[in-house]
Amino acid sequence: MRACRVCGRLYPEDASFCPVDGQGLYSATQVPVAGSDSSGRVGKILLERYQVRRVIADGGTGRVYEALDLAEQRHVALKVLHPEVARDEVAVERFKREFEVSAQLSSVHVVDVLDFRSTQDGGFALVMEFLYGEELRSTLRRERSLTPERVVRMLSQVALAVDEAHEKRLVHRDLKPENLFLCQTSDGDIVKVLDFGSVRDNGSAAKKLTMMGTTIGSPYYMPPEQAQGLETLDRRADVWALGAIAYECLTGEIPFKGVNGPSILLEILTKQPAPPSQLTARSRADVPPAVDAAVLRALEKSAGARTASAGELADALGHGYGLDGTHADWAVTAEHQLGGLIAARLPRLMEHATLPRPSGVAPQRVPSEADQASEVAPEPVASAPPSGVSARSLHAGAITRTGASRPVWLAPLLVAVVALLAGVVLTLLLI
Repeated sequence: MRACRVCGRLYPEDASFCPVDGQGLYSATQVPVAGSDSSGRVGKILLERYQVRRVIADGGTGRVYEALDLAEQRHVALKVLHPEVARDEVAVERFKREFEVSAQLSSVHVVDVLDFRSTQDGGFALVMEFLYGEELRSTLRRERSLTPERVVRMLSQVALAVDEAHEKRLVHRDLKPENLFLCQTSDGDIVKVLDFGSVRDNGSAAKKLTMMGTTIGSPYYMPPEQAQGLETLDRRADVWALGAIAYECLTGEIPFKGVNGPSILLEILTKQPAPPSQLTARSRADVPPAVDAAVLRALEKSAGARTASAGELADALGHGYGLDGTHADWAVTAEHQLGGLIAARLPRLMEHATLPRPSGVAPQRVPSEADQASEVAPEPVASAPPSGVSARSLHAGAITRTGASRPVWLAPLLVAVVALLAGVVLTLLLI
């Protein structure tokens, strides 16, 4: 391992300079640790093998450090629980579960948790592989939305990781942009799914950790059955979360909004999101109808009507953009190659979306809130106009459609009869 003498960051052996400071790198063992933290761990050897180099992040449950594994000469991240959290048996058990679940999953798209041990000061620490990159949340804050090819590649990789967990009856139930880490490479992102500590194990002998009166997960990405605390929660809860993430990545907006947790959950339970294509004015690319359908099906309120797996969702999204193959192919295809394929096929997909429909075929539409609130059957939808017929002439035709089937001579005859009767009445009154 090599290190920067200015910031103390660690880098692989083949790195030559620090991109943060622009300084040359030296052997990590020759670079002294600078700085400290309130716990006094920086500069110390933790768990008898990890030299703590610097603080990376400080969250509600613990502090994350960059460290050097002196035994393996590798770069690791140490997450140490805060003392008050370490006294909570449920929090510690979830911390331990993250290590145990990682050991069960072989996907390269799940962060590798290497060890779980108690510290000398009575705390607990997770040892994880060190990741270069940033959380999806940070990317969205900066770029607001992502290109279609980036979303397809990302979702394909996440599907490989999540479907493996689902096969073992493990439901992540806290998928959100903060728990998807993007490691940038020349071919595109390599995604790592983080934090399996909130996983729900649907196995028959599984130990349940959820406390009464608590709900696990971020409300913005929580399906109705999870919001209601139903015991039937399964893999389709993660499908919903991935649908909400895909929606946000494509449009730059979350599908369900609210000022607090209860208001967000109320929207999730009662409202339908607008199709992503209606929000593309703020995003980077057009959204074909099949992509609309793929995302909205993942957000079906009834789990039975929802997309059955993360892989099916990723496949539907890629096929919606005209790609051939499956998510297993797109997960390893360079992002620029996916972008070229999508760019070549997108104009035709969008042109097809705006072609007039044959006479007698009603256009599909997403039900509005008013449709759901009313029990009155909707009026028949008029068929699209034939080629060359304007919307205005169609509207005029709709106004006179009722009388169009009557004989053309009937209206003048009725006028003449009414005039004759009026003349007879006036004559009788004058007599």
